[in-house]
Amino acid sequence: MFTTLNAQSALGLIVIVAVCWLLSEDRKRFPWRLALGAVAVQSTLVLALFAIPGSERLLSAISGAVAGLAAATSRGTQFVFGYLAGGDQPYAVTNDGALFTFAFQVLPLILVISALSALLWHWKILKWITLGFGLLFQRTMGLGGASALAVAANIFLGMIESPIVIRAYLDKLTRSELFLMMTVGLSTVAGSTMVAYAAILSPVMLNAAGHVLVASIIAAPAGVLLARVIVPETPGQGGAHADYDSALKYDSAIDAIVKGTSDGLMVVLNISAVLIVFVSLVALTNLMMGGLWLFDGPVTVERLLGWVFMPVAWLTGVEWAEAGKAGWLLGVKLTLTEFVAFIELGGIPVGDISDRTRMLMTYALCGFANIGSVGIMVTGLSVLMPDRRQEVLSLIWKALFAGFLATLMAASVVGLMPDAIFG
Repeated sequence: MFTTLNAQSALGLIVIVAVCWLLSEDRKRFPWRLALGAVAVQSTLVLALFAIPGSERLLSAISGAVAGLAAATSRGTQFVFGYLAGGDQPYAVTNDGALFTFAFQVLPLILVISALSALLWHWKILKWITLGFGLLFQRTMGLGGASALAVAANIFLGMIESPIVIRAYLDKLTRSELFLMMTVGLSTVAGSTMVAYAAILSPVMLNAAGHVLVASIIAAPAGVLLARVIVPETPGQGGAHADYDSALKYDSAIDAIVKGTSDGLMVVLNISAVLIVFVSLVALTNLMMGGLWLFDGPVTVERLLGWVFMPVAWLTGVEWAEAGKAGWLLGVKLTLTEFVAFIELGGIPVGDISDRTRMLMTYALCGFANIGSVGIMVTGLSVLMPDRRQEVLSLIWKALFAGFLATLMAASVVGLMPDAIFG
């Protein structure tokens, strides 16, 4: 049954595409077929995982895998950090909740998943899965081989690792293809952080792992569409060929584990540094605005973000009564990274917001489109393609905008679906 909330999501979908069309470099070349194909691919992927008979078994398997990874990581973390990581406590515990420490319970998971991802890539398991998605995007959305492979890689790898997969083709990408790669990189998340987000949400959300996985997958075609709308491909250009070879290689299984761990460590350090700096800057801003008072409370960055993004959250299909809190989460994601936003979402007790709002925000937050990622992407791409650094700089803020909207589009597509299919 089509409800008012479904209609909100439909309106949000239209508004998102319309805004990107207004910013298009060539409004006469709107990709109608791509628009229909992107929405169809997103809807099909959502229905395939949540609506087909037996899908609950797959969701249960995904959730079990995440729980197993978290438990195994906990053993390794406790071996190194002891009681600080939740091991046997040397004193009486009166508040079990206080034992959770982000540095010891979440960040180590990124190290393990990064090493495991590298190993699966070396064994060609992750590589063939990526190629499968690449063929899907190539056939349904008309992407060139290199672009399709980069888009597929972004679902499982990071926004810097995925360009390495097509490193041999980076100099052949057109401006539109480069923008597409950047946008999709900011629209999705890496497999290592994906598992961490699922672990954060699992205590308060049913099938959290399945939702986070689908969120990163369906944000990819959304990013493709919005990138093509803003920077259309010139007819006769693009379509750089990509074969089954890749610049991302490891010499052995041990080499994959070691290099994967090293790469994961850099991700952990970047996340830690960005969180410390941005959370501190927000706290400093709140202190500076401490004397300001508006309506029934002091003016804070969090309240301002809630007001600004309130209508944006409503357009995804969130009830107006909860749009303020949802808008605040979107603002936190943009300014403080999606990691902080997921922690805040996971910290909202069951019953304080509806299951629908929590689900839609999971999709809307699941992407690297935040201010901190701008510096990371510019730095990484400048190393991989130094001759095109100025081109990257000219496109980065557009890519951030499109990537942010792509996650909102993913939430809107999910909001169009009947709530009953999610259980």
